[in-house]
Amino acid sequence: MRNLFGSSYRHAFLIFLSLASIYPVWFIFQTSLKTNNEYLLNPLALPLHPVLSNFRETFTSFPVAHWALNSVIIAIFSVSGAMFIALLASYAMVFSKMRGVNFLLNTNIALMVIPPVTLVIPMFMLMVNLHLINTLASVIIFYIGLFVPFSVFFLTNFMKSVPYELIEAAKIDGLTPFAILRRIVVPLSSAALFTLMLVNIIYAWNELLIALVFLQQQESRTLMSGLSLFQGRYSINQPLVMAGAFVSVLPILLMYIFGQRFFVKGMMAGIGK
Repeated sequence: MRNLFGSSYRHAFLIFLSLASIYPVWFIFQTSLKTNNEYLLNPLALPLHPVLSNFRETFTSFPVAHWALNSVIIAIFSVSGAMFIALLASYAMVFSKMRGVNFLLNTNIALMVIPPVTLVIPMFMLMVNLHLINTLASVIIFYIGLFVPFSVFFLTNFMKSVPYELIEAAKIDGLTPFAILRRIVVPLSSAALFTLMLVNIIYAWNELLIALVFLQQQESRTLMSGLSLFQGRYSINQPLVMAGAFVSVLPILLMYIFGQRFFVKGMMAGIGK
């Protein structure tokens, strides 16, 4: 009986946490379906007469589609570049016999704790000298630098669980290091790679400070930095602001819903390795 009550309390607590996590998204969505007058009368109530005009105005007032494309380009190239570098580095640190591996790992961990805000000014000066300000390349380079330390740390911990006997057998069969990485390590690390990709994409998609500083022109903005203009221009029209917020959240939400099985598997696989 005691175990039954304990299990019930745990489930009730988990349900409460789930509802608390889902409610902000639900509030954004239901607010975006209201008119401004309806929202002012009762902000927390359900929409009595749902409308889609806020979403239509979101796409007609600002180049939201273009901003979303910029965000997609930045996310794809920054995440791909960081994961490629981290995959090679992690493979070398785990399966090679080079000296100084522990030093490299400790240095990588030290790089993880550097606040990104401290790098904004020196990186901004660098991009000015390279004439890359207001180009997507400036943000992509910055994001790659931010993603690599954590990616190396995550993949290194996961690759330590790959049986070394498989690597030795592949070497005996004559496979090159790149062939071993492509045919053995990458397939075994697919769940971890997907998890890492999702985590980095979420960061790249939602990041605001770096995008605001480095992308100051209208046509070069990301979706998040562009939608930040909504709060200033439409501060008295919260349903319109919420419509823009829901548009920015929806892609990441769908990605997580359809990939949550691999996400959870990858996170659990990296624990305690």
